[in-house]
Amino acid sequence: MKICYSFLLWIVVFVGHAQPVSQYFEKIRNNDAALTAFFSRMPKGGDLHHHYGGSVYAETLLAHAIEADFFVNAATMTVAAEQPVTGSWERLSAVKSRGALDLYKDLLIRKWSVKDYNDAHYPSDKQFFESFDKFGAAIGGSFEAGLTELKQRAIRENLSYIETQLTTIPSTVSVEDFVQLNERLRNYQATRNEEAVFKTLDTLYTYLVQKNIAADARKYNVELIEKLHHTLRLDDSLFTMRYQNFVLRFMEPVTLFRDLVAAFISADLSPIIDGVNIVSPEHGETSMKDYWLHMVMYKYCNTRYPKVRNSLHAGELALGLVLPEALTWHIGAAVHTARASRIGHGVDIAHEANNYELLRYMAKNKVTVEINLVSNEFILKIKEGRHPILLYKAFSVPMVISTDDAGVLRTNMTEQYVLLAKRYKDFSYAAIKQLVYNSLEYSFIEDPVVKRRLIKDLDARFRVFESGFTVM
Repeated sequence: MKICYSFLLWIVVFVGHAQPVSQYFEKIRNNDAALTAFFSRMPKGGDLHHHYGGSVYAETLLAHAIEADFFVNAATMTVAAEQPVTGSWERLSAVKSRGALDLYKDLLIRKWSVKDYNDAHYPSDKQFFESFDKFGAAIGGSFEAGLTELKQRAIRENLSYIETQLTTIPSTVSVEDFVQLNERLRNYQATRNEEAVFKTLDTLYTYLVQKNIAADARKYNVELIEKLHHTLRLDDSLFTMRYQNFVLRFMEPVTLFRDLVAAFISADLSPIIDGVNIVSPEHGETSMKDYWLHMVMYKYCNTRYPKVRNSLHAGELALGLVLPEALTWHIGAAVHTARASRIGHGVDIAHEANNYELLRYMAKNKVTVEINLVSNEFILKIKEGRHPILLYKAFSVPMVISTDDAGVLRTNMTEQYVLLAKRYKDFSYAAIKQLVYNSLEYSFIEDPVVKRRLIKDLDARFRVFESGFTVM
């Protein structure tokens, strides 16, 4: 009887706090400024779909490039640490000496992000993806300043956890002697011969192990990830950070597999690297051509390293961007073949073959979708009723709200929730709160003690947040 009374008391306290919040929330649904103030204060749990290179604002990357006196190409607004052999390049110090640095700063930030973007001037998807090549040279040397910036910004907007994708793993293992396998693997792909692909990958895997690919993974873990993480003291009572490894979709099959094996070994060895992803434009030529092959490679690595989890970009496609038939199977392959625990974007789910069955499977097996509202709107022009967020909700598929590339997109986590609340009235305050809890529940944090601590802290944050509305 005592347990029942305590449970009822908890309900009274919880509902007593939540009711005034819900009432106030419904009153401000159509007021952007009021929603921004509300969500700035609301605890937001974690950001699970997060690219380091695209999340640090251009100003930070530019400051590093200026301090390191990089070269800049005035025609493309690309920077380089060393002077390239082709093109017209100038030291940023020389730009400063002739009084043009302020002008260049404005131009660089516009090319490195969506600042002042004019929709009629250039395709939005090209503007977004090309920006990474332009500032890419500045990423590596900015890790200390960038990670610190991300942590401080997260704390300011009541975000307690980030699962970021930092960089690729450099490898010393050459695969030049196996380039002939690229064509063989693609021939097997043409006939969907998974068994033959696995046998070929067995040969490659044995070679990589013999060449000590694990040494590359360990070096990356110790000399970069763990060194940065502990030196910068990224984990504390207010904030926690974890990492995902990733590979690049545009690589040739043999090279991509080498990088994928290193990524899986790295994640398997480290307690703070929690998963493996795949990035680059899904609609790119090689990405489209080798998509099935990539999913089989993930399946292969999952058999070797079963504790490592996948969060895969899948379904980041829209009608008109690719052939219609290309919209019908990518999410399904990521879920069923690559065994993804989470799906990044997933905006073409309505076009998937057997979409209802796939949605039911995702709901039953808790395959979570990372919803990126600002990103989907800018890159793919997918927003409002065209976005499948309500379709996922109708089938009870778990979802989380995330930023994707907040620096390039000039956004933050608060804006994601503002758009969610204003555009999708089916999401009550309670439903939005559940999304926040999902961001920790479906994170890849390996240590259950850390996850429980974060959830307990989120409970406390919500109690404080909601108690403030009892007098409003």
